[in-house]
Amino acid sequence: MPDADPSPRRRPPAPLLAAALVALPGVSLGAAAYLGLPAPDLPPPLQALLYGTAIVGAAFLLSWAAEAAQVDISAGLALALLALLAVLPEYAVDFVFTWTAGTTFGDTGSCTPPGGGEDACSLALANMTGANRVLVGVGWPLVVLVAAVAVARSRRSGSGAAGTRRGEVRLAPAMSPEVVFLGIATLYSLHLPLRSSLTIVDAVVLVTIFVLYARRLAQAPAEDPDLIGTSRWLGEQPRRRRRAWVAGVIAVAALVILLSAEHFAESLVETGTTLGVDEFLLVQWVAPLASEAPELIVACLYASRLRASDSLGTLLSSKVNQWTLLVGTIPLVFALSSTSFSGLPLDAQQRTELLLTAAQSLFAVSLLVGLRLTASGAATLFALFAVQFVGSILLPADADRVLVLVLSGVYVVLALLRFARHARTTRRLARDGTVTSFAELEERETAAA
Repeated sequence: MPDADPSPRRRPPAPLLAAALVALPGVSLGAAAYLGLPAPDLPPPLQALLYGTAIVGAAFLLSWAAEAAQVDISAGLALALLALLAVLPEYAVDFVFTWTAGTTFGDTGSCTPPGGGEDACSLALANMTGANRVLVGVGWPLVVLVAAVAVARSRRSGSGAAGTRRGEVRLAPAMSPEVVFLGIATLYSLHLPLRSSLTIVDAVVLVTIFVLYARRLAQAPAEDPDLIGTSRWLGEQPRRRRRAWVAGVIAVAALVILLSAEHFAESLVETGTTLGVDEFLLVQWVAPLASEAPELIVACLYASRLRASDSLGTLLSSKVNQWTLLVGTIPLVFALSSTSFSGLPLDAQQRTELLLTAAQSLFAVSLLVGLRLTASGAATLFALFAVQFVGSILLPADADRVLVLVLSGVYVVLALLRFARHARTTRRLARDGTVTSFAELEERETAAA
């Protein structure tokens, strides 16, 4: 794409204005609450809806701005930035629960609120583990499904379908770092269920993995992005105006999230109490519907536009972000809010949740060692996720814990079998993801095409 359209439209497109307007009610309520101004006394379910809608509106703003940023930075780093910005609502919601847990721990010496109720520390991890499993168990299969529909439609019209062949989504060789660094973070996370807390040491290790990942992506050359719609309007502005618009849109979206995330989390918990729904399940499965919406929306848009590789790549980058930077910063937020160096305590339920999330991540990495996600692999991810999801709702706590342990074992066994079967491919992937030049990876992609 050229640096600037010679005569770009100055008027912002309607979707950009619509996303801002959708966020306005939630922002107004949040600002009134922070400033102590009078506001309507709405029931918790309606508050959760308004704040959640504001977060989704901010998600669209972030996705458009991050896509437009590809004009100025490398493609791989742009995808990572898009994933990081798209997952920002998840960070905000999770940090709210973690901060509450740290404050409770600092005041009482435990994670149980003085008046009783759900363990505050378990809520912090419930949102994180639930969001991670939704992303892989639902998001990845959804990409394959949407891409397959788009491919079928394009073939009927006689056009091409890059990135998807015979019911599978292929990743470009340049996306090897995403798979490799997710694998590295997953290997480290497998020992977390054996621990009694998440500590500052874990934060240092996981954040370091993320920094090395970002540094690796920064080595990729810049490319002209293929932008459409609102992101294209942003990208076609003259350089100075484009950068001002991108920075401004990101700032507005971040403000919306900051004003909405805490109140969304609080109203969600209050909704559960009002409706008699278990708070843990509400935080684990309902909260991610709003916080994960940006990533799923962006991925589906890419897949529907026959950019299946970028679609899966975005969710893959989001998973790397969540499994390194998000998990790594949780102990830091907890330490700050508790004004101590104590780690986030882990009870038996939290350890089993971490085990299942890490095991699912290991299996997901094993499915991508050949840089492709097949329809059968996607179906397996969704089926195993669906079993655990239904079990968490219908089964009593003890039976659900047994199911989690069994499913964790299934994930690990399937992953080890795949790694053993594709040992040579795994070794080449590890090399490509860490040391092979991006020029060589691009040459390999061109030759394969």
